[in-house]
Amino acid sequence: MTGGTTPSLSSSRPAARLVAPAIFVAVLLLASINLRAPFIAVAPLAGEIRADLGISAAEVGLLTSLPVLCFGLAAPLALLIARRTGPELALVTCLGGIVAGALVRSAGPFWLALAGTVVIGIAITVGNIVVPVIIRRDVRPARVGAVTGAYVAILNIGAMLASVATAPLSSWLGWRGALLAWAVLAVVGALAWMLFLRRRGTDHDRHEHAATAAPVVWRRPLAWLLALAFAGQSTSYYGLTAWLPSLLADERGLGPEAAGAAASLFQICAVIGAVGVPMLAGRLPVWAPILVLGALWVTMPVGLLLAPEHYLLFAAIGGVAQGGGFASLLTVIAAAAGSQRQAAALSAFVQGVGYTVAALAPPALGLAHDLTSAWTVPLFIMVGTAAAFGVFGMIAALRGAAARAR
Repeated sequence: MTGGTTPSLSSSRPAARLVAPAIFVAVLLLASINLRAPFIAVAPLAGEIRADLGISAAEVGLLTSLPVLCFGLAAPLALLIARRTGPELALVTCLGGIVAGALVRSAGPFWLALAGTVVIGIAITVGNIVVPVIIRRDVRPARVGAVTGAYVAILNIGAMLASVATAPLSSWLGWRGALLAWAVLAVVGALAWMLFLRRRGTDHDRHEHAATAAPVVWRRPLAWLLALAFAGQSTSYYGLTAWLPSLLADERGLGPEAAGAAASLFQICAVIGAVGVPMLAGRLPVWAPILVLGALWVTMPVGLLLAPEHYLLFAAIGGVAQGGGFASLLTVIAAAAGSQRQAAALSAFVQGVGYTVAALAPPALGLAHDLTSAWTVPLFIMVGTAAAFGVFGMIAALRGAAARAR
């Protein structure tokens, strides 16, 4: 995307804004907790939604895959919103869109559920783009890694809350009310963020918006290696997030609430990886965490194939892998870019490709399950995508390190 004569993201920043006060971080994280929960909440209710709307497993998978597809395809629109409004107000737009989409999604038949899901997906895409920009701009460089780790962690905490609390909410409110209930958290986040902006003021420099002119990155082999690694990471995450409760219900006989609680372990253990990778980034070669995390990622689907009775152990291992995998790829992207402008362009390309591929995971796995009436083939697919993260991520990290050495 181009932004006319808008200077680059690497422009100097006022020293007063290179801070990370506790209130700023807390309010930003409260807003960010909404960037996964609204569509993760569908997974524990897949059976109820299928029965009530009379749709297939592949169709209900669209309710979790469409937002991910938006992450890739709606990025230009999200960048335009960020350019027109600025990152601060763009985040308000994101949270407002989540509320509007939740209302539409719960209002009627399947086509309305799809329409509301698209609105939610576009809204969250805006948040995915502007939150890292706000962190890079308003946090001291020495603390960017820690705040980024907290941001990745809060995404998984939101997903965990959605996994564990949605089924109980459904028994009280029905599946429509349970999905709509997550809009309340978005309202709280929006109000807190707007109160913070009113207190701090929003007259920030326009030249630091996310939608600055971006350098061409798709011609770089490193960009494609990172995109393939991100696709493996995201496909594994969204595929398992969408279908792990159903898999546990079928293979272990767990009820909806028990399956949702077990799947929440997959989300909450990601906090360990998300926080741990930034802490280790300065002590180990950048490729080392990816090697370990790739092995952990593969362990989860292999374990569910060979020893499903130990599902809690494998859910925990996979959780550490997925949280750390996301954080490690962000670290490699930052290290591979020579400036904030290049980092923004590279991140947009990598996430655009990766999320577009990942959007295929929930419906593809649902279709594979419907065709085979078992979870063996879907889990083999997950073994392949998890391995792709490790292989391509390692190659990208080594290539990036070699390029910096030259």
